[in-house]
Amino acid sequence: MRAGIVGLPNVGKSTLFNALTSSKAAQSANYPFCTIEPNEGVVSVPDERLARISKYIIPKTLIPTALRLVDIAGIVKGASEGEGLGNKFLSHIREVDAILQVVRCFEDPEVVHVAGEVNPVSDIETIEIELMLADIQTLDNALPKAERTAKGGDKDAKLRVEAIRKCLNHLATDEPLRKLTLDPDESAAVSSYGLLTAKPVLYVANVDESDLAGEGPLVQQVRAFAARVGASVVPVCAKLEAEIAELDEADRAEMLASSGLAEAALPTLAREAYRVLGLQSYFTAGVKEVRAWAIPIGATAPQSAGVIHSDFEKGFIRAEVYSLADLETYRSEKEIRQAGKLRVEGKNYVMQDGDICHFLCNT
Repeated sequence: MRAGIVGLPNVGKSTLFNALTSSKAAQSANYPFCTIEPNEGVVSVPDERLARISKYIIPKTLIPTALRLVDIAGIVKGASEGEGLGNKFLSHIREVDAILQVVRCFEDPEVVHVAGEVNPVSDIETIEIELMLADIQTLDNALPKAERTAKGGDKDAKLRVEAIRKCLNHLATDEPLRKLTLDPDESAAVSSYGLLTAKPVLYVANVDESDLAGEGPLVQQVRAFAARVGASVVPVCAKLEAEIAELDEADRAEMLASSGLAEAALPTLAREAYRVLGLQSYFTAGVKEVRAWAIPIGATAPQSAGVIHSDFEKGFIRAEVYSLADLETYRSEKEIRQAGKLRVEGKNYVMQDGDICHFLCNT
């Protein structure tokens, strides 16, 4: 799963990306379009359950899940019409599964705002409008071909025409497609178009060091907007987080303490991005490693086994499953088994967040 970091120029996208991926590269220059090709990085998703499991099953290594992040260059008004290399940048967004929109919530005369003033809701709306216009253009271009194919009696094409028209009618109300409910067949019919406003979004309020909790008026504007559209907000001081990310563990803890923070904001952001992507974790545990695996919410046991190796899904026989609560109660897999708490689940089992599993497969 990939999340794209987007926003207007000079809002702190690349600084945040560097912090998330612990990059020590030089910060980008203070001008628009300094990022042309999207940078990619991988960020671990912290999960305290790994340490809890390892108290009873002591491994050589702990391996958390990870997200792939894409730092996408700044979008400006008119991007849907090619302004500011807009078409190229928008194509990068089509390739990600969720959008992390960085919104500037700090004042700094040294950092020029592309619109001339700091107005976070206006910034959000500028990008939302550009993404909706791009979706309208995509669907308008796709509709004639779908209609021609549908005239030949193709059932899939007829469904595609209906889904495209449904999407266009919704966009005409100035609402993003993430607020439109499509049935699974309709969603599948338009999935190949990479519709931008159908992607889930998380707003990242980039604050200054005087408002680390995100309680200032600019962040409150973002929170109010997000509440109306059913999205979440995570306040982050990208500048501070980038500085923290470059420190060793001891200095990092000291800097956090001096800033009045229990932990860096980035773990919260990583976990929230994970949630926005519709992911959950299950665990495998042994003396070699205790590892978290990312799966979509609703994944079955065979699909979850396939995350480890595709052959495991094909040859799935059954899963042996227990919970972290059982492990903390009985303190070993052997005792869990003897207590009758080790469940045997088949192909139709829907995995639950936090399941600890062994898969039996014919490979």
